[in-house]
Amino acid sequence: MEHAIYLVTLVGTALVVAAAFSSLIAFRFGAPLLLLFLCIGLATGTDGLGIEFDNARLAYFAGSLALAVILFDSGFGTPLNALRQAAGPALSLATFGVLITTGLFGAAAHYFIDLTWLESFLLGAAVASTDAAAVFFLLRAGEINLRERTRSTLEVESGTNDPIAIFLTITLVEIIAARANPEAKMLVTDLFLGFLINMGLGAVVGVLGGLAIVRLVDRLNLDHGLLPIFVLTLSLMVFAAAGAIGGSGFLAVYLAGLVAGNSDIRAVTILKRFQDGMSWLAQIIMFLILGLFATPSQFPAILVPAVLLGLFLIFVARPIAVWVCLIPFRLPRPEIAFISWVGLRGAVSILLAITPLLGGLENGRIIFNIAFIVVLVSLVVQGWTVGPLARRLGLIVPARLGPLDKVELELPGSAHHELLAYRVAPGSPVARGERIPRWARPSLVLRDGRSMRFQDMGRLAAGDHVYIFVPDRYPRLLDKLFASRAVVDPEDADFFGAFAVDPARSAAELEAAYAPGLTEEERKLTVGALVTARLGGHAEYADRVLLGPIELIVRDVDDKGRITGLGLSFEPTAPVARVPVFLSAGEIGDRIAAFVRNWRKPPEAQIAETPIAEAQADAKPAPEPVVEKAATEN
Repeated sequence: MEHAIYLVTLVGTALVVAAAFSSLIAFRFGAPLLLLFLCIGLATGTDGLGIEFDNARLAYFAGSLALAVILFDSGFGTPLNALRQAAGPALSLATFGVLITTGLFGAAAHYFIDLTWLESFLLGAAVASTDAAAVFFLLRAGEINLRERTRSTLEVESGTNDPIAIFLTITLVEIIAARANPEAKMLVTDLFLGFLINMGLGAVVGVLGGLAIVRLVDRLNLDHGLLPIFVLTLSLMVFAAAGAIGGSGFLAVYLAGLVAGNSDIRAVTILKRFQDGMSWLAQIIMFLILGLFATPSQFPAILVPAVLLGLFLIFVARPIAVWVCLIPFRLPRPEIAFISWVGLRGAVSILLAITPLLGGLENGRIIFNIAFIVVLVSLVVQGWTVGPLARRLGLIVPARLGPLDKVELELPGSAHHELLAYRVAPGSPVARGERIPRWARPSLVLRDGRSMRFQDMGRLAAGDHVYIFVPDRYPRLLDKLFASRAVVDPEDADFFGAFAVDPARSAAELEAAYAPGLTEEERKLTVGALVTARLGGHAEYADRVLLGPIELIVRDVDDKGRITGLGLSFEPTAPVARVPVFLSAGEIGDRIAAFVRNWRKPPEAQIAETPIAEAQADAKPAPEPVVEKAATEN
């Protein structure tokens, strides 16, 4: 018995260490990390090194707990501004997108494989949710700096679509296991009512649980070493409590993390570091267990139809679901195309595919094997192409900041102040003499091994370490002051425009200089307000607005979303891959309106407009009434 304990511990820790080392390979070559974890599990399983693991209940139990830890960390790290920015598109994808994907994939599975309709929809529900860990690891490993709107949409969708897929899968398993064959109308009604109860209870328990976590952390003076374990345990209690009363534990634990992470919770820095490590451990354990549970020798019998279903999911089901869900939102077609492509399937799909085995379904093992192969196809086909596709669609934007060396220190007994340690980078604004804001209080400077008060140091120099007391939720201005300049790639040299434009200047000056054809109302606005209005009321870094012969580029926005920097370009935007499909409702409306206007105009008016448009396109830019300086720096 004692020898078995040592042997199991040795094998288990060796697998975790191997998975941790594989992350270095993934970062080096940009490989999908989940794929490496699964391959390690497959290589050590029944058909590999011979480790027998066929306990479906244990695999599902361990995977569920690991997923709860991952979802709590995902919610804890999701800022409210990202949620507000992407709530509409992301929640549409997480609800209707899961249903549409389930329906389309289930219909295809019914004709590709000898499964009943309910079993086919069960398989569709199992693979309907996306995997956030795989997507965002690829973005970090490939150093892909995506537009904030696109990144936020993917992040919020992946954090909120798992509970809905889980509900559909478990409900369909229960119906099939009960040998029920309900009418379609009754099935839809039961699913809808069950969904409302499940999600409603989960949402209530999650919000209340998140508030309780914040209150207990602030009230109890726990040791900093015990505090992260206490919070993690409370999050699992929220997960279990919601599930015990018939709610969605996965939605509850995500919302609890969202509430706790966006409140003034004590020791937030310590909690984030601990949860980041626990999330990594949970992912490794979940992926390894699921890899061990699979039996690759059973794959050849269903390999061809499973691969075809995987390709159908990638090229048909997911794009249709994304396009339908995003029709009401005015997202550019390249962003919609990218979101549809980055619907990677992962551990959640494999975990849900275990439920038919737990329910004792006749074709449970077939459903699990097909789902496993679909996940592998998704990771291989989509996982290796995320970076190249983002560049092809023109969704990569230059980084706002260069290298930044910063350490955040939690102050004992203080819930409203932090101590930040910065290393002054060469070329940073503070190294060039910029002043530190009054609300930040520098207390100590280390230079050449000597410590001195900030007031006695004079001007800061590159290499100095500065310790600054700041209020919690400090503005990101400090990061900008201490960061070096971002390296602008030659391909991005024209990204920011040839000149800097003051957003506070009048748009009438822009009309006088370049004649972009502004209306009377637009001429009364500032340039910044004009750009914001043209962007639909919300501007973000790297947005571009074409105005006749010129293009205005958003160089920077403040914490409140106001434009603080604009660039002006005389050159046309670099060619971006055209996407022939994915029209949004706004584009559809614009095309219909343009068609109606042209249809109503007499032919003479249409011909008369052509020389004017050509003359504006050929107009030379006037010298610099609203231009401040020639600059290609960011």
